[in-house]
Amino acid sequence: MAACATAPEPCPRLQQPPVEVAAPTGAWPRREVLKLALRAYQCGEREGRFERPMLTVIDYSLPSSEPRLWVIDLHSKRVLHHELVAHGEGSGAAMAVAFSNEANSHQSSLGLFRTGEVYTGRFGYSLRLSGLEAGINDKARERAIVMHGMEEVSSTFAAQYGMIGRSWGCPALPEAEAPQVIDSIAGGSAIFAYYPDSAWLQESHYLHCGTPVAAATAGL
Repeated sequence: MAACATAPEPCPRLQQPPVEVAAPTGAWPRREVLKLALRAYQCGEREGRFERPMLTVIDYSLPSSEPRLWVIDLHSKRVLHHELVAHGEGSGAAMAVAFSNEANSHQSSLGLFRTGEVYTGRFGYSLRLSGLEAGINDKARERAIVMHGMEEVSSTFAAQYGMIGRSWGCPALPEAEAPQVIDSIAGGSAIFAYYPDSAWLQESHYLHCGTPVAAATAGL
């Protein structure tokens, strides 16, 4: 229903502490998804990819009518935000089922991202994202995949249509909450977008950092 925005401006970076998160309860991501997100984050953190102790988890295996984005403060071990988030119109209707790294696919991408600059664009206050996984999401900047607010991402819209609005691949948020979420994660934090795609789960560098693939995927 809506496109993504462009035009960046820089924002500050903060120091990165070590990560260790307590067992999930209540409004936390599912345990198996959080485990993978932390594995990917820790790999990226060891490689110096992140400057902020924040991990955003998106679980695209859930329907869009459910809150499926979590912002986790890894320093305090708290969930700061639990929100609805859109997927691309090319990825599916109520459920996302297809993902792409290609321009004009209007699909969401999986994998590990790094947050970048904030700016004000077509959809207001927005956040640039950089995909860290070659062939999976590394065209995010080229595709103008950003985080922004969108009117159709709301519980009211979901109640009427059985799903929230869709983007052109951007993880769009509810308009009222988008600025607070963006301020929480901008400037060098991690976003982990999950779906049980077998090829990505087996081949992602960040899910098997320093670990043989066969051993790392055991039990997934």
